Amino acid sequence: MPKIEVNEKLFFNLLGTKYDYDTLEKKLTSGKAELDEKPDMSQSENERVIKIELNDTNRPDLWSCGGVARNLRLHDGAKRSDYSPFMSRAGSIKDTGNRVITVDPEMKDVRPYMVSFVISGKPIDEPMLKDIIQTQEKLCWNFGRKRKSISMGVYRMEQIKWPCHYKAVDPDKTSFVPLACDKPMTCREILTEHPKGKDFGWIIKDLKKFPLLTDDTNEVLSMAPVINSATLGAVKVGDKDLMVELTGDNIENLVLSANIVACDFADAGYEILPVKVQHPYETGLGKDIVVPFYFQPSTKALLSSINKKLGCDLTKDQVIDALSRMDNDVVAKDIPTTEKTEAYCKANKTDVEFTLNPPPYRNDFLHEVDVIEDVMIGVGLDNFKPQRPNEFTVGHLSPVTIFSRKAKEIMVGLGYQEMIFNYLGSKKDYIDRMNIKADKVIEILNPMSENYQFVRPSIIASLLRAESAAANAIFPHKIFEIGKVAFLDETENTGTKTIQSLGFMTASNNANFNDLASEVSTVLYYLDHKYEVKEVEDPRFISGRQAAIIVNGKQVGIFGEVHPQVLENWAISVPCVAGEINLEDLM
Repeated sequence: MPKIEVNEKLFFNLLGTKYDYDTLEKKLTSGKAELDEKPDMSQSENERVIKIELNDTNRPDLWSCGGVARNLRLHDGAKRSDYSPFMSRAGSIKDTGNRVITVDPEMKDVRPYMVSFVISGKPIDEPMLKDIIQTQEKLCWNFGRKRKSISMGVYRMEQIKWPCHYKAVDPDKTSFVPLACDKPMTCREILTEHPKGKDFGWIIKDLKKFPLLTDDTNEVLSMAPVINSATLGAVKVGDKDLMVELTGDNIENLVLSANIVACDFADAGYEILPVKVQHPYETGLGKDIVVPFYFQPSTKALLSSINKKLGCDLTKDQVIDALSRMDNDVVAKDIPTTEKTEAYCKANKTDVEFTLNPPPYRNDFLHEVDVIEDVMIGVGLDNFKPQRPNEFTVGHLSPVTIFSRKAKEIMVGLGYQEMIFNYLGSKKDYIDRMNIKADKVIEILNPMSENYQFVRPSIIASLLRAESAAANAIFPHKIFEIGKVAFLDETENTGTKTIQSLGFMTASNNANFNDLASEVSTVLYYLDHKYEVKEVEDPRFISGRQAAIIVNGKQVGIFGEVHPQVLENWAISVPCVAGEINLEDLM
């Protein structure tokens, strides 16, 4: 989990009050955080450092001194900040004057997106400069996948000649003086000779052209995402006006990160000046992007659902107050009850629908449950009194577990070896190598790594991954797994569905459809089910050598000979047959 270090004096100044450390530790629960280490009290207040550990990764706005201070301040009932003077919205874009950055069309295939804004109003002191650096590191390392998806640069505004230009350049013919150096180096040399180049050069080293940000006089600001220049990119204590830019491959994450930094500085008393970035191609938020920019959608929740899930009896006003303490804009509307909600609305015969618009620095509301969580935190965890269970229960295995164990015994009896795999994986493994479309595959919104970006929609990909690394083992290879798979399903309340599935695969020189069909017949016989087979076309299998498993008129599985292209994608050199059965449909 992320850990941050905050200057004690700066932190309590932003908080607007001073707590003892026992009180601070209790207050930090409102930010899903805890005190990691108390400061050295032998130091002066301006030198003391408070170490805070964040217990959640979906709130990058809390990864800074200003973010934590704002959360605690608002939770205690302080007045909310007004970010509208510098915040653009769809249909209402702020004027940027000559603060414009143009993007080279070639950047679409290099590092496609950029956003920027300016911090102005007063000189940067040492604690604030350290917090800028820390925020930059936390956002780019944790949220930005070690700078691959998000990188951030800060520059001295007074020497920049607008407009600026974000362009693709020849790495062997373009040179500048990088930070912490005193002589020019080519972009290619920086990757091999500069410490930062060695750390982050892997992100761009295979590109034909490298990204470069310059001002209108061709003075270099940076080579994103690796290093700033030693001239415009060397920010020091006392600098008054700073330009902030962020580059990457996900426009929403870039805008969110820019909003986070801008709101932190606005809360600290700085003026925020928007910058327009002109992309020659579509970004998903338009071609011309002016940040800070509000793009977050609204989320709805019912009062009946809030009280049901929290086990309490909150009123409309209490919910509005709780959500406001979390810096949300809320609109409440009375609506008629339904059969499901009537029991939780008492005699009023009406329910309340809350429409929540999050602050510009948050983008973590995906479902009604996220709203309910904010209500719980806003009310305060101490206000929920512990209750003793009023029923005595004995733990036992769930029906699906008992059924799964029966299936495992059958598979072992057929000579299969059980495997256990991760539920998360990469696009390459779950989609590209399997020759399937991505329309039903669940993608993680803010993954920490590309290797764990998707939820597996099938066990067969996991089995093939194991086989691709088992060429030296004696054949035949017969492996299976019983575990969870998930996929998008609009009929479900959450939009996704998770099921218990049995996946199995045989790899050998004589693996064929007929042998696998007899094993499928054996499995279903011992699971007490009659079945039929039906011709089907699945790109994972060879056409004409695959079949759907039909039980009571419903498809519950599939099996067949794995397509040669799929085997080639996995670098598997022997024939494979595989199948998968939805165990929950057989219960």
